[in-house]
Amino acid sequence: MNIPEGAAPGGLHDQPHAIVEREGVRYTLLGTAHVSQASVDAVNAELASGRYDTIAVELDAQRHVALTQPDALSRLDLFQILREGKTGLVAANLALAAYQRRLAEQLKVEPGAELKAAALGATERGLRLELIDRDVGTTLRRAFGGLGFWGRTKLIAGLGASLLADEEVEAGEIEKLKQGDVLESSFGEFAQGSPPLYKAVIAERDRYMAARLRQAGAAGGREVLAVVGAGHLKGLSEHLRGDHDEPVSALAELDTLPRKSNIPWFTIFVAVFLLGGFAFGWAQGGVAFGGELLLQWAAITAIGGALGCLAAGGHPLSILAAAISSPLTPLHPALASGTVSAAVEAWVRKPTYADFLRLRDDTGHVSGWWKNRVARVLVNFFLTSLGTAIAVWVGGANLITQLA
Repeated sequence: MNIPEGAAPGGLHDQPHAIVEREGVRYTLLGTAHVSQASVDAVNAELASGRYDTIAVELDAQRHVALTQPDALSRLDLFQILREGKTGLVAANLALAAYQRRLAEQLKVEPGAELKAAALGATERGLRLELIDRDVGTTLRRAFGGLGFWGRTKLIAGLGASLLADEEVEAGEIEKLKQGDVLESSFGEFAQGSPPLYKAVIAERDRYMAARLRQAGAAGGREVLAVVGAGHLKGLSEHLRGDHDEPVSALAELDTLPRKSNIPWFTIFVAVFLLGGFAFGWAQGGVAFGGELLLQWAAITAIGGALGCLAAGGHPLSILAAAISSPLTPLHPALASGTVSAAVEAWVRKPTYADFLRLRDDTGHVSGWWKNRVARVLVNFFLTSLGTAIAVWVGGANLITQLA
């Protein structure tokens, strides 16, 4: 592409940026703040300069759709999400969107508006658009895979508290956003205090985006504008200059998910413990004592699952489904009481089209998760599963006490 004679550098003169030239490709990295109108103006100025043949943005396909197609949530298939075990990922994405909504209300600027401007501007001008960020689900899974049990528990608790709160976002968090990105800010202090989390959320993404940019250059781009969070400028430019591995192999490595054991050890342990305990009770105290232990287990887990569903505002039939399934699902590696209860909730109280359209707005406030029928199905899944999990520990402790 020819650069117009006398073309001005657009918004680069007063914005964080880096320029890397490699293998005949000029990469202009524009560092933006995801909550700044100045960043939106800088992106628009660069697009208007006519210098670029390729626009790369710090988005994955899923976030791109969320930004550019507001009605995309109306096409969610709740039953498919439950069947495929993607409830947690969908809920995490909605919580992240809720966090962004709180920022938008407070700062009067849509978080990621400069990324949206870059993506839409590229399409309008007929430029090649490259989505260079890694899928957020992959990032979350790799982050969780590097943490121990307590690290995951602490992270989930912290994310839940920060993303579902109704109060204003603190000034410190906003300053982090001006230097980094929404995903990094959402993990807050955990990313700084946990090397595995920092690696997955920040360092790996720098390397990933550099590999995607090299792919864009190899595909024919000669003037590439990359719009990324300012916090990624240093790492991204270093990888873009210094990495010499094949982009395809680097991306394959960084997209690899932590391997899960094919053997459900925890479920096996629970099953052996329970069945062994019941058998021991029958052997020591007869059929009556063994039957009493079994009934106590069933009652404790049924109550736990039912209370969790009740806390989620579940329909009476959903509560009944939670009570019936909770004593059984701990023995099944591929099924959770929350899945059963949530499926019944979605069937009895079918979400309307309006619920899907309001989903992003409703989940911006805690009460909206219970008000919106789509969100309430997700809440049902989590609270029923949580109630059952707590009841399993209580039931196990009761079994040990009775046998002692």
